[in-house]
Amino acid sequence: MAAEEATAQVVGATEAPLGPMTFDEFLAWAAHDEDVRAEWVDGRVVVMSPVSNLHQRLGAWLLRVLSEFVEEHALGEVFYAEYLMKNDVRPSGRLPDLMFVSASHAERVLLNFLDGVPDLAVEIVSPESFERDRADKFDEYALAGVREYWVLDPVRLLADFYQLDESGRYREVAPDADGVYHSREIAGLWVRVEWLWARRTLRQVLAAWGAA
Repeated sequence: MAAEEATAQVVGATEAPLGPMTFDEFLAWAAHDEDVRAEWVDGRVVVMSPVSNLHQRLGAWLLRVLSEFVEEHALGEVFYAEYLMKNDVRPSGRLPDLMFVSASHAERVLLNFLDGVPDLAVEIVSPESFERDRADKFDEYALAGVREYWVLDPVRLLADFYQLDESGRYREVAPDADGVYHSREIAGLWVRVEWLWARRTLRQVLAAWGAA
């Protein structure tokens, strides 16, 4: 097969369908190609670029650390990357890099998607997603009621943490003088920002938490 034909097949396999579709139609379309990363926004499909190794490593580390804490304290569940969040406020079907859903909101967890918003959403910024994560999703998540939002940039080594205030707007919450951020929605969880980039082992994190 010629290189041009091979490229066309790959592009064609990941092209967004033309025209609007319902959420159920989007789920059916996405089920035919599980390798495609796509979101459903305002009735249309948005295909996203593959992630970098920095993105993947940070996400995998966060999944291990957050899942360990959440499971140990029976606080709920942590979901990673490909589990869809259905938001009826915009409406949209988003793929946050990580989501924490508290035990009190367990009824939102359906087989193929989260029917509603998580208590905490994490987005790992890439050059392709910068505007989407820091502007589009920032406003959308606040309006929908995602109570805590982390925006992590492994290239610039920047971590921004936001918590929803009583007016329904995000308030940035800075780490303390020791570089420690305390989550509001995952009760008792704290992380040192430097861990995000140095990626301490799970054993080292547990030891810091006094749980090793």
